[in-house]
Amino acid sequence: MLETTRMIKRLVCVSLVALIAACGSAPVAPGFYRVERGDTLSKIARSHRQSVQSIARWNNLNNPDSLEIGQVLRVAPPNGAASTSGAVRSGNSNSNGNPGASASATPRSAPDDSASSSAPASSISLVWPTNGNVIRTFDGANSKGIDISAAAGTPVVAAAGGTVVYAGNGLRGYGNLLILKHNAEYLTAYAHNRVLLVKEGESVAQGQKIAEMGDTDTNRVMLHFELRYQGRSIDPSRALPAR
Repeated sequence: MLETTRMIKRLVCVSLVALIAACGSAPVAPGFYRVERGDTLSKIARSHRQSVQSIARWNNLNNPDSLEIGQVLRVAPPNGAASTSGAVRSGNSNSNGNPGASASATPRSAPDDSASSSAPASSISLVWPTNGNVIRTFDGANSKGIDISAAAGTPVVAAAGGTVVYAGNGLRGYGNLLILKHNAEYLTAYAHNRVLLVKEGESVAQGQKIAEMGDTDTNRVMLHFELRYQGRSIDPSRALPAR
């Protein structure tokens, strides 16, 4: 019985990894980095223009030489914290130009996910996934989607019809997450929800309520919304109607 339980757990883990790979790599928050094979703390610090000491301090690393593949590290200063490197990260601003408004909260794609602003987003027509104020826009580097702020519990709807390919909170950095597959080329992702209202494998219609806005794995109530074309994050505003 014990061996059977272990086998089931292994199969579940393998399936989850395969799912995220199929969705174009699991997102992590801006200001964070997912450790890859061959990474060292000094290499990560250099590529993010930070000091080893700062990254070790922000992540409470007792042994900076002990990193695990897939581990998520903060590589930008937390709100109100200073970096000993003095480096300033570009792109960590909201639509009003305020630096770091949601740097610790917004999921983005893994480092090997290339963003593109020239993908044919016009070939898919989206509706706004929720009502609220856009507090962060797509920049293709630190923000691989848009952030929309509103009250907790605000309905989140499917931006287009499709199938739920991920529904859960087992992946660090973006809380209760939904990923919808619309066709062979397009996916949308909805992060930080308070509650998920659909399950994996379920078909949803455009405009159908699928979640409620929340603040899971973030420092404020908001929805982080991404559009992906062939696995690449693209600017969702190009496929959304004007407000």
